[in-house]
Order: sequence, then C-alpha cells, then structure tokens
Amino acid sequence: MDCKSFYTFIVESKIGLIMNKKIIIVLLSFVVLWSCSKDGSSNAAATLATITTSPSSAITYNSTLSGGTITSDGGAEITQRGVCWSTNHNPTILDSKTTDGTGLGSFTAAVSNLTSNTTYYIRAYATNSVGTAYGNEVACNTTEAMYFPPNDGSSTWDTKTFAELGWNQSAVQPLLDYLALKNSKSFMILVNGRIVMENYFNGHTATTLWKWNSAGKTLTSTVTGIAQEEGFLTINNKVSDYLGTGWTSAPLAKENLITCRNLLCMNSGLDDTLGDDVSPGNLQYVADAGTRWAYHNVYVKLQDVVEQATGQTWNNYFNIKLRDKIGMGSTGFWYVGTGGNLGLKIYFSTTRSMARFGLLALNNGNWNGTQIINSTYLNQATTTSQNINLAYGYLWWLNGKTSYHLPQTQLQFNGSLIQTAPNDMFCALGKDDQKIYVVPSKKMVVIRMGDAADSANLALSDFDETLWSKISALYQ
Repeated sequence: MDCKSFYTFIVESKIGLIMNKKIIIVLLSFVVLWSCSKDGSSNAAATLATITTSPSSAITYNSTLSGGTITSDGGAEITQRGVCWSTNHNPTILDSKTTDGTGLGSFTAAVSNLTSNTTYYIRAYATNSVGTAYGNEVACNTTEAMYFPPNDGSSTWDTKTFAELGWNQSAVQPLLDYLALKNSKSFMILVNGRIVMENYFNGHTATTLWKWNSAGKTLTSTVTGIAQEEGFLTINNKVSDYLGTGWTSAPLAKENLITCRNLLCMNSGLDDTLGDDVSPGNLQYVADAGTRWAYHNVYVKLQDVVEQATGQTWNNYFNIKLRDKIGMGSTGFWYVGTGGNLGLKIYFSTTRSMARFGLLALNNGNWNGTQIINSTYLNQATTTSQNINLAYGYLWWLNGKTSYHLPQTQLQFNGSLIQTAPNDMFCALGKDDQKIYVVPSKKMVVIRMGDAADSANLALSDFDETLWSKISALYQ
C-alpha cells in the first residue's frame, strides 16, 4: 500500500467510527425515552387524579356513608384514596379522613364519630405521585341523637315542642277531645325519646298504675329473647324440654311438636276456645303445631319455661334483666289470676314505664348504649313469624302487611292492620285498648292506657283507625 492509500484508509476509518458512535448515542436516547414512557417512571406528563364525591346516605346522629369515583389516575398510580371531612368548607387530608384502598374506580367510605345535629362537609380524595386531588364538596347534616331518660327514679325527661318539630298545633285539641271521649286514662307521644305530648284524664296521674293486659305479651317475648341470648334456652326447642311431658292434655307425639317458638308465634295448635286457664286439662289438641294460628293465653307458659331454664322466679329475672335496666320503676307488678282468672298474668305500671319499654323497642333493644335484648332477635320478633297471620311476629302485631287475622276467629282479612297508621309500625295491643305503637320511620312511640274505647275487645278495634287519623294530623 502506498502512502496515499494508507492515508485514505485512516481517514475513512475515523469517519466510520465517529458515525457509529453517533448512531449508538441516538439509539440509546430513543431506548431510554421509550422505556420511561412505557413504565410510567417519569412524571413529566403525569397530573393530579380526577375524582368526584358520592352523596351522603344512611345518615344517623353520629355517622354516614360517603365515597367517591376516580375516573382518571392522571397517568400515575393512585396510592391512597378515601374521604375527608370537617365542619368547615373544603376539608383536606389534614382533617379527619378515611383510607379506602388504592387504584381507579368507585369506593364507599364509612364516616363515623360525628356529633349529632351538626353540618359536616365531605370531599373524596385521591393521592398519586403528583399530589392529592379532591372531589366536589358534599354537605351532610347529622340527625338528633336518641334521648333516654335517666334511670335514677327522678321525673326528668327531655321534651320537644311542636314548633321544633314543625308539627300542627291546631290538631292537638281534636286529638285530646277524642281521647277523653273514648275513656282514655293517659296518652303519650315520644319522638326520638323526647316527650312531645303527655296527657292524663279522669283523675289518672303520672304515678297511677294501670294494666297492660295483652300488650304485656311483648314483655314475655322480650325476656324470652334475653334468656336465649344468655344461653338458658333455645326457642326452637320443644316446650317439654323445659316443662317435662304432660304440660298439655294433647297426645304425647302432638305435644312434642310444640316449640317455644310456636308459643311466641301463636301457632301451638291448641284449642283457643277454652278460656285463659293454662292447666294441662284445658290445653287440648286441635291441630299440629305450626299449621293453625290462634290467639291463645298458652303463651304465658313461656314464663314457666324461663323459670325452669334460669332457675329464677319470673319476677326476679324480669326485674333484673329488663325492668331495672331501663328504669321502669319498682312500683310495677305482675297480677297472677286465680279462680275464674286462673292462668292470667298481667303487668301493671305507670304510663311512663310503658313508654320506656316502647323506647327500648324503637332503639333496637339498646338502652343508652347498653344492649338489653339481642337486636337480631328483636328484629325477628317484629317481623312476620309464620305464613298464616302475616301481621304477627313474636307476640308483636305488625302493620303494613297484605292480610291479617284477629283473635277468636280463623278468618283472614285483607289489607293492612291499621290503614291510617304508618306501614312500618309494630305494636303491642292489649284488651280494652291498651296500646304501644312503635314507628321507626317517625322515630316515634305512642302510648295509650285506659278503659275500652267502645265495647270490650282483645286487641284491635275501630278505635285504632280513628286514633291514628288524628295522630297523623299532628305531623302531616
């Protein structure tokens, strides 16, 4: 190779090397940029997420449900999401907040530990590597807390005025006139535990005792549930497991079909035409348990079951587990029938004691934070218990069903039990118009004690329909 050729080779080799380096650099730059774009490790194009806040629902005096929907993560992973709230506008995650997972999509958040009767502002939030994005602001007004009168034996009991409720004051006098005309002794309305109306008639007072009659069946239902919760009995067990065989005069095979639940549901299959006497000779077989609904005093045998199961007297167990825990007062007592009234057990108390029991039922068996009766059992007790009388639970009457039966008849009546009353109402009904009406949708308890409004009756009467037309005029 001559000098000219050698020089040309050297120059071309250098140019080729330089060009190769440039190509390599360009290729490496492209790979890096492509990789960053694919795995999202670069935030150059990322933004805050896009999120909306769900409206509040299931609002109580101390809680609500909210949530949100994240429609865009802004190009970066959502590492935390939830809602935040405050009594001031535009809450942030520096205020109270929930943490409800990661990623895109919708979520629900449970907001708790709120103060009653207070306005809160809620925003959903979503956090990615860029920062925290917030949804629209939603206002939530917590409800008034349920009130419970003290158990100290005092007459202290908070009240609520018609003006505070927005009720119709002009409807009060027609209601009072009707109550007086219909032989009433006392009448009370509670809303959220507070007294709205409390009236006494014909010399009756707040300290006068009066009979519950069959409205007291619900006391037996409740105490039976307490005994089951404490493990002393099971309502699906047959009655003879606790009382022994021969507690009826039914054939043994038929008697053994009768469970404690049958006594609660009024479908024992025993003859309801033989009066209130519950001695074995008067408890006679008519139909298999569960196949026939009939209003029968045999339910009172549940009190004997509780005594045998707990090893305590009925009075003692009732007083300790129910009466004293909700402050019903020590003056109340159980009348035990003799002679022609053999088998009757009737509770007597003041009107306010009856109202306390109604308030316990309204609050799902909870008294000021203490669960007295299992809420699941109470829900079963106030729900249709069999497929014959749809308006009957565990010794509670139920409104708003498609049909119902009445005492001393096997006829079925179509329609709601009390058509002028709210459909969600359940009630304790006693002879001669003793009433405990519980209306969850209105947070209301209504009590009526007295003599029969018209002719004697065992539970329901025309009085209920007219009374409720006048009660509903207060708030409609």
